[in-house]
Amino acid sequence: MSKLTIRIADGAADIPREAWTALCPPGHPFLNGDFLRIVEEHGVAVPDAGWQPLHLVASEEGAIVGLLPLYLKGHSHGDFIYDWSWKPVWERFGHRYYPRLVSGLPYTPVAGPRLLIAPGATDRAAVRDALIAAAQGIATENHFSTWHVALAAPADLDAVAARGLLVSHDVQYHWSDAGFGDFDGFLQSFSAEKRRKVRAERRRAAESGLRIVVRHGDEIDRGEWPDLHALYKSTFDRFGNFAAFSPECFAELATTLGDRMVVFTARNGDETVALSLCFRSDDTLFGRYWGASRQIDSLHFELCFHRGIDYCLRHGLTRFEPGAGGEHKIARGFMPQIVRSAHWIPDPDIRRAIAPHLERQKLGIAAYHDDVRSHLPFRKPDAGAA
Repeated sequence: MSKLTIRIADGAADIPREAWTALCPPGHPFLNGDFLRIVEEHGVAVPDAGWQPLHLVASEEGAIVGLLPLYLKGHSHGDFIYDWSWKPVWERFGHRYYPRLVSGLPYTPVAGPRLLIAPGATDRAAVRDALIAAAQGIATENHFSTWHVALAAPADLDAVAARGLLVSHDVQYHWSDAGFGDFDGFLQSFSAEKRRKVRAERRRAAESGLRIVVRHGDEIDRGEWPDLHALYKSTFDRFGNFAAFSPECFAELATTLGDRMVVFTARNGDETVALSLCFRSDDTLFGRYWGASRQIDSLHFELCFHRGIDYCLRHGLTRFEPGAGGEHKIARGFMPQIVRSAHWIPDPDIRRAIAPHLERQKLGIAAYHDDVRSHLPFRKPDAGAA
């Protein structure tokens, strides 16, 4: 094949937009140059916030044929690796854990491709392997503790595992359309008891008297974002966490992504009292943020789950990924889904210490996944609808 070169881009904006468009999944709200550029330019994913962009760009005869989003991170916030317990292991061996490298989407627990290869590349496998080797080389040569590939798509995970990365497992809860038609059709798949509970939740939310409004990003006036952002931030404040996004960042994402952003709000007259901020691709809705100025019975379930499923059914989306965590999603029709990440550990002694932990985790996640499936709300195949 022609000579392949790898360079480091200091930000998503340093890579031509047409390259992102050509290599990323079409219509994806997060895995694209616009999303990454905006979160970097608005201080969400920058060195001062513990995210230094080091995106890898593979070129062949001057044409970009591969991309690997890559950040040098000084903490474990917002990458969904869940490696908080790893730092003491490195310290026991006399090493520091931070900073470490991460290939993933800032503050976005969405699985998908990480090794972005042009369909027209002369040798796609060679491009993929060159990007993997470059990331490993950066970690090894700079004595970084690890390179993590967060929530990788199966093909990418298999590729990096073949190059020596260890694999971790986790569970998310996703909804899939099984030909339900509408929300009532979806509820007909529930057992009678579980169906009554969901209907009661929706009734209580309706009895609040609030008006539910669903809009896309380009339908929201820029001047609304400070108030909407205050609702988003209130959830982080309540739990003592950091709200990474600013009103200006949300406003630019809304304008740029347009109908790829979906905002569900509950309004009391002219006052917005609750918000569920989501994004969408051509076939999937992604739940991201919730906030409310007051406690209202069942409103969280209505805005974050029921309205999202209803939106999918009305707009022809077949999947809904409402975000990380949350066993309360099970009773509302979300199925357990095993997701995986991969980890390059250059130090062989630490690698040997971590590997058994990940193997035990794999077995535990598999057992948990099977147990959760026994508690799903759906009626048994031979049960009639009540």
